[in-house]
Amino acid sequence: MKHLTLSAALFCATALPAFAASEAWEAISRELYGDRALLDGTSVIAIDAPYRTFEDSRTALAAQIIAPSDTQVRKVTVVLDENPMPVSAVFDLDTPQASFYFDVTMRINGPTPLHVVAETTDGRIFVSEAMVKTSGQGACAAPPGTDPDVALATLGQMQIEVGDALPGVAMGKLASLASRLNRMDLDISHPSHSGMQMDQISLLFIPMRYVETVDIDLDGAGFATMTGSISLSENPRVGLSVPRSTQMVDVTMTDTDGTVAKAQKTLPGY
Repeated sequence: MKHLTLSAALFCATALPAFAASEAWEAISRELYGDRALLDGTSVIAIDAPYRTFEDSRTALAAQIIAPSDTQVRKVTVVLDENPMPVSAVFDLDTPQASFYFDVTMRINGPTPLHVVAETTDGRIFVSEAMVKTSGQGACAAPPGTDPDVALATLGQMQIEVGDALPGVAMGKLASLASRLNRMDLDISHPSHSGMQMDQISLLFIPMRYVETVDIDLDGAGFATMTGSISLSENPRVGLSVPRSTQMVDVTMTDTDGTVAKAQKTLPGY
């Protein structure tokens, strides 16, 4: 993925009128937020998404959010307007952050607007938009890419990596914030069945089963919970920013069948 670099304009959020919305987004946003004001997030949220997907069934989407100086990021929602399950991932931050970065591999079922919504601790809601075009593979109904028996045998296995490289670092406020952040990457072994895929032998639909929640604890305390959907790719990969002071990461994954898996990473020197 080509990572974006944020400009100084990111740091001067103002309450601008939200941009013209598609019919699907109007319905989704009304269902999610009712009559709450949706503010233009151009100066708060920078989205990194391909103009056209290279692989519809596994497309990396990312965003960096810098909260206005008088508040912090509390919740981030990723919406693929035209996907069968539009609310595709939600990051609830147990510990609100001045800045937050995420990336996640998604299925993109067809050409769709992408909305990233950031809620701040003072109750404001900021929205940024991008358009993602696809190659027409119909990713949510595409057959699984791995052998079903192998997928079940490895389901729930997770790999955690924590490194120094936080993408998109620019001059100014972000550089200062990034100096206090590391990047955590989580690879989850899971078939992420959408319920729309057909078994190629029996020709029966494979029951829906996907990663429902991923709870991330840092140094023994709650940090963030990601709620997933059928939009998550097979064997999804999730990256997010964590404080540089982090010494231990605990992850608990729960899927829609009730399977619970755990993983832990202790950094050297802890």
